[in-house]
Amino acid sequence: MLEGRIAIITGAASGQGAAEARLFASQGCFVVLTDVCEDGREVARTIGKRALFIRHDVANASDWQEVVNTALDAFGGIDILINNAGIYHAASLGETSVEDFDKMYNVNQKGPFLGMAAVSGPMADRGAGSIVNISSVGGLRGFGGEFAYCTSKWAVRGMTKCAAIDLAPLGIRVNSVHPGPIDTPMVDNVSSDERDAWVQTVPLVRFGMPEEVAELVVFLASDRARYITGAEFAVDGGMTA
Repeated sequence: MLEGRIAIITGAASGQGAAEARLFASQGCFVVLTDVCEDGREVARTIGKRALFIRHDVANASDWQEVVNTALDAFGGIDILINNAGIYHAASLGETSVEDFDKMYNVNQKGPFLGMAAVSGPMADRGAGSIVNISSVGGLRGFGGEFAYCTSKWAVRGMTKCAAIDLAPLGIRVNSVHPGPIDTPMVDNVSSDERDAWVQTVPLVRFGMPEEVAELVVFLASDRARYITGAEFAVDGGMTA
């Protein structure tokens, strides 16, 4: 389905990003894994010759240029970008410091912005491309106690729609994916009581698995989704139904 395509996947050291990288490679894709965590190097090693890892701060524009150059030098182009990297911090409006807000903005919103800007030229050179921005159910509805996180994910949803319009003439599609509670390291610090409470808000009454998100992301990146752009897709067990 993705034979010979070249993908950049951020936040690929674990969780959804690692699952996406493995699935993309299994579909014949060459994959550039990026993360601030060096564990991504081992993920790339286990995938094999179709994958490589580069340490990458998504909030840093020069890091993005290095990632793009690495993909071009190693594989000859860029067809797909998965803006997967993200951070989570639970705090209400009154409990959110400026520092915490800026940190959430830098990774969750500025990172995808810089990524889309960095890859649009190389994708246009190839006449087509697909960008998938990983948002959240927090980008589809409000949640109390998650002010900075939810607002950053709403911004990802909005940027996706604007970018889809701007990049359509270049043959580049842009869509957003909105996972509900997914069993990844991002929620490792959530207490068992909080996890149980989350599960009770999900009609399917369980956490999702990273692979279940990855399956949708692969579809959106492929030609099977060639008429889909500017859309959002919930993977949330019915949480936003």
